[in-house]
Amino acid sequence: MTVPRRPILVAPDAFKEMAAAKSVAEAIGRGLGRAGWECDIAPIADGGEGTASVLAERLGGVEQRAWVHDPLGREIEASFALLGDGRAVIEVAAASGLDLLAEAERDGEAASSVGTGELVVAALEVGARQVLVAAGGSATSDGGAGAIAAIAAAGGLGGAALKVLCDVRTPFELAAARFAPQKGADEAAVARLARRLELMAAGLRRDPRGVPMSGAAGGLSGGLWAAFDAVLVPGAPFVLDALDFDRRLRASHAVILGEGRLDATTLDGKALAEAATRARQLGVPAHAIVAINALDAFDARILDLQTITEAQTIDQLTSAAEQLAAQL
Repeated sequence: MTVPRRPILVAPDAFKEMAAAKSVAEAIGRGLGRAGWECDIAPIADGGEGTASVLAERLGGVEQRAWVHDPLGREIEASFALLGDGRAVIEVAAASGLDLLAEAERDGEAASSVGTGELVVAALEVGARQVLVAAGGSATSDGGAGAIAAIAAAGGLGGAALKVLCDVRTPFELAAARFAPQKGADEAAVARLARRLELMAAGLRRDPRGVPMSGAAGGLSGGLWAAFDAVLVPGAPFVLDALDFDRRLRASHAVILGEGRLDATTLDGKALAEAATRARQLGVPAHAIVAINALDAFDARILDLQTITEAQTIDQLTSAAEQLAAQL
């Protein structure tokens, strides 16, 4: 009697500026399907962009929309997910994201997180009792001052709870030095922002300095921790656990991971690294299809991926998966 083959777990993160995680996973799945493999499609995220849609797809949820302010104070419509269990998932990137600004508009000192606070308020208004805040992709370095002000102006959390899904472990006081340069801050601006965060920390109800993950989203995670007792958790493990990832890994012949750019930062809390670590621990062969592979040999050994393939378009993803199928 022929023993049926176990499926391939297809678990990519989004390819930034190319396709959402679900679209990437479906493209890879088509290629594997052409080669005769069954697939378990499981798009993943790490607390950055795409987290809301990944969780809503798995846990059941509906999209909600609200008018908020972008990092420079312009009114925009942003979405969030209301899950079937009554929790809401908002993304900092949706209201306070770097991608909302043209490169010439990036201003680390002027950018505010007020829109993120407005999204939290919108989630509370539709009945959410816990709000999950996906903290990746922000344009801000204000320590969450804007978000705190927006929530306070609406009367606070009203007994609801905040949980921040963090994509870095950086503490509050290092947020400016680590992340502000990519948000439009020069060396002098970084120094001013660091000083601003120090002064803010000293005036909060509790001091976020030195707290792991409190520097995520330009210190927004630490501000919410200090002002509203938000719980800070690593985003990638939280999302993978919500997806029942380990059980699905054990039931799979192999796993195919993916992200837009594979490099040294992948090892700093990104979803692909967390998924690859779990695959290694469970003895499941892991492969990756990425848009750009900039990983050096040492870091590649840490991830222990069997193969790394580059693909820059949806059609190339499908072709790459079909070719990879022969090695599985």
